[in-house]
Amino acid sequence: MRHLLSAADLDLATATAVLDLAEEMQQVQSRPVKKLPALRGRTIVNIFFEDSTRTRTSFEIAGKWLSADTINVSAKGSSVSKGESLRDTMMTLDAMGVDAFVIRHSSSGAAAQVAGWVKAQVVNAGDGQHEHPTQALLDAYAMRQHFRTLGAAPAPGATEFAGKRIAIVGDLLHSRVVRSNVLLQRTLGGEVVLVAPPTLLPTGVENWGCEVTGDLDAVLGTCDVVMMLRVQRERMAGGYFPTEREYSERFGLTEERLAALKPGAAICHPGPMNRGVEISSAAADAANSLVLDQVAAGVAVRMSVLYHLLGSDEGAVH
Repeated sequence: MRHLLSAADLDLATATAVLDLAEEMQQVQSRPVKKLPALRGRTIVNIFFEDSTRTRTSFEIAGKWLSADTINVSAKGSSVSKGESLRDTMMTLDAMGVDAFVIRHSSSGAAAQVAGWVKAQVVNAGDGQHEHPTQALLDAYAMRQHFRTLGAAPAPGATEFAGKRIAIVGDLLHSRVVRSNVLLQRTLGGEVVLVAPPTLLPTGVENWGCEVTGDLDAVLGTCDVVMMLRVQRERMAGGYFPTEREYSERFGLTEERLAALKPGAAICHPGPMNRGVEISSAAADAANSLVLDQVAAGVAVRMSVLYHLLGSDEGAVH
């Protein structure tokens, strides 16, 4: 496999290898000098056609800690703002001898298109409402570390996710995170239940192989992880739910619902959070919240992905 465009690109062995190497990479974060020579001489271009803080910064740090030459390009400062097509922009950059592109774009499928145009390797950092595979990997990393702290070892041949139930709650329609998480959890052995109002369910979600419900309270006490998704106001034309208050009452992780969680259950959120809408401050800052663990895992996981793509002789994920 030459690129990482979808969580479906990862089989169990590959996903496990990425997560295992991320554990080693995370040790770099505690060192006084946070540098490894693994990708010295490699050039990575992070090109973001949508605003981002966490993803862009963590990819930049990941590349630099691996000693790659990392260059950031934003659409506002590129020839795209002058009317140049995405194809011409990417092929122009590719002609400069770039080794890898990390791309975020507002159009679903853009990363796959770019992979077909360029010689460099491509990592999808989010394409429209489609996928965000490295986010699913860092979510899985944070969950796996949490499961390990609980002390129960998986059965021989199984992963830590076997028998675990993960609820993904909120704006599923506009989320690229949910699609990648469903695909990756299917590979890792986790069971996903999707919770949202009917207006925020993607078309064809009944074919995703997951339980789908509109009753958060009915499933809350059965889940080992509850992942809350942000209400993406910037993608909404309106009319998806009456008011934010009503949405919070039915689908928010309130203080009352926090108390109803299964013992040992963890709280996740890919960020940025709308406190008081999909998640209360009490839940976001709770002892069982993995929100900051997810952020910390982002750099380590993306270091692992970049190393698997660029650090081997074959230049491919194994």
